[in-house]
Amino acid sequence: MEIKILNESKEEITLELESITLTEILKVYLNKDSAVTFVAWKRNHPTEKPVIVVKTKGKTVKKAINDAIGAITKDLDKIQADFKKLK
Repeated sequence: MEIKILNESKEEITLELESITLTEILKVYLNKDSAVTFVAWKRNHPTEKPVIVVKTKGKTVKKAINDAIGAITKDLDKIQADFKKLK
């Protein structure tokens, strides 16, 4: 998956992602973090890639994103393990 950084500072980042689905999942997990003060995404046109903006306070934005990705991975691993038990 390709991620393009459009704008970056310590507590704010704007990223262009490839998938609305992944962008929305990331937004949901970032909203669970109390250090994240703002997260939203938009797409100017259906043919364009979504852009997500993340702002934090008290934590670097990269740490917040890494924490969210870690939580997503953990949940997906649990779902996969639960699914394998059904076989």
